[in-house]
Amino acid sequence: MNDQILTLKKERQELPAYKARNQIISHIQRLSTAIVIGETGSGKTTQVPQYLYEAGLHQNGVIAITQPRRVAAMSISQRVAAERQCNVGELVGYSVRFDDMTSGCTKIKYMTDGMLLREAILDPLLKRYSIVILDEAHERTIHTDILFGVVKAAQKKRNALNRKDVSLKIIIMSATMDVDHFSSYFSSCPVLYLEGRQFPVKLYYTSEHQSDYSFSALVTVFQIHREVPPDEDILVFLTGQEEIESIVKQIRDISKDLIGEAPPMCVYPLYAAQAPIAQLRVFTPAPKGTRKVIVATNVAETSLTIKGIKHVIDSGMVKAKLFNPSIGLDLLKVVRVSKAQAIQRTGRAGRESPGTCYRLYTEQEFESFQPNTLPEIQRCNLSGVVLQMLAMGISDVVNFDFMDKPTTQSIINALDQLNFLGAVEKKEKIQLTSIGKQMAAYPLDPRLAKVILVAKDFNCLDEILSIVSLLSVDSLVFNPQRQHEEALAARKKFESPEGDFMTYLNILRAYKAGNSNKKWCRENFVNSKNAQMALDVRKQLRTICIDQSFQINSSVRDSSAAVRKCLVAGFFMNAAELEKDGSYITLSTRKVCAIHPSSSLFNCKPSYVIYRELVQTTKCYMRDVCVVDPDWLYDAAPNYFKKK
Repeated sequence: MNDQILTLKKERQELPAYKARNQIISHIQRLSTAIVIGETGSGKTTQVPQYLYEAGLHQNGVIAITQPRRVAAMSISQRVAAERQCNVGELVGYSVRFDDMTSGCTKIKYMTDGMLLREAILDPLLKRYSIVILDEAHERTIHTDILFGVVKAAQKKRNALNRKDVSLKIIIMSATMDVDHFSSYFSSCPVLYLEGRQFPVKLYYTSEHQSDYSFSALVTVFQIHREVPPDEDILVFLTGQEEIESIVKQIRDISKDLIGEAPPMCVYPLYAAQAPIAQLRVFTPAPKGTRKVIVATNVAETSLTIKGIKHVIDSGMVKAKLFNPSIGLDLLKVVRVSKAQAIQRTGRAGRESPGTCYRLYTEQEFESFQPNTLPEIQRCNLSGVVLQMLAMGISDVVNFDFMDKPTTQSIINALDQLNFLGAVEKKEKIQLTSIGKQMAAYPLDPRLAKVILVAKDFNCLDEILSIVSLLSVDSLVFNPQRQHEEALAARKKFESPEGDFMTYLNILRAYKAGNSNKKWCRENFVNSKNAQMALDVRKQLRTICIDQSFQINSSVRDSSAAVRKCLVAGFFMNAAELEKDGSYITLSTRKVCAIHPSSSLFNCKPSYVIYRELVQTTKCYMRDVCVVDPDWLYDAAPNYFKKK
């Protein structure tokens, strides 16, 4: 046995879950549903699936373990594969959107909750799985909440057959949750508590309100850096990709100026839209004498154990999707975290030894935070998830077995949106149209799926696949604060007078035409990882198109007009018109807004535009904007605009 295997074996046996191994197995063996509460560091996520596999409880079926985030599914599967002495994709694998590393011999499968939900469209009984573990259930993502009802229904139908070989076990796991609420929903199922291994974390609050939390975070990083040994790593919680990339660049620049005065630094960003390889770099130990600093969104709040973290800096902020169903307003906004989220962030500093957490807010502000995060299903646009539910044959969405029911208005609003997109119709019951069934095949927002379907008729599917792929991976370009003017100048040569979607297409075309080397990307401020990831996504979307017998064609003449008409077919509900005072007003909700400063149209004033999303910061901004003809809007959705 080599040293690495011995080390992994020793580490497994030192986890608190190991002491409870026999208890976990016997507990789950006799139950069809169980809740496992395992404190941070207990080893529940990596060990419980292995214990069930080792005891043969999977009965030759697959054990599915869902995670709210792709980075957790990928990194945990790699760890468990190492512990099982196999390659990822063999006994242990993972499945996330646009990336499947499983095979016929995979028995322990980590996956995002969205992927298991997609599988349920083709197989509502989830027949390939003998055990489904819903991990990090307290996060209450929109997909997890639907999965609660889907797996509960699948279990009921399979167990009714009264055959041991087809029964389904459900395990709900979390570090923290409202146990009574969860147990009540899952038929008063029993709860097993695992010890944690949380070391004490010393808390520091600010003495006054911080108006610029990102600057405060930067200052705090270097205060810690000058005072503590270099083997004590730092984790900073911020809100989004642009903010994180900007701070990462500033930390790197400042640390170079401190050579000789302070230890060197390795600085890594961590956010959901990163390429998988970039996400996994945060787990690489820093060289001896070098401090590792990770600047992350809330993806680092749970599941992930990044070794060496001794200090956490918590901005107290998170970017959240908010939806107002009464007026149909969909908004991305930076808001305060809940107390539960703040506690999770603090816990990251005490996974391996005592640590410190610097909260960039006052203790009084903390006391005013909401106790728990509002479930996503009660604050998000439901059109995508309702489309998936209908594809699974769940036609009575209003009376679905939700743990916490969304408002009826939210569900009606989602059905209205799908109806305007041509995806649903009402006969004896609400059902998918042929267009809706095709849309459900794509792991995309329904609006983007509709854009792809329309593109085949406009002979520009080639261009639309590129644009949709780019919109699936987040920002193609980056704009560092210290090189703002250079970045704008570099982007000028790609800018299209028709707006951002066409600009992104121009950049990707240049990247594909042999300019994919790192030097070109640096000079043009193009995120090469995201560009490459967009091409990978494009391949998979292309495969779905071919499965639906679509011709992948390109519009030779006036491709811009054809492409923009296709975009209107999906985003007509996100249209705005120019007012006399130079502001814009959305056609659907009559909300005053402006073109985002990062847009290629920022200094232009086209009469009509469509946008990808609204972002609320100092004011309400439209992000990813495209010039359109008002006649195209009416042609795309006459019923919608008659109603408006």
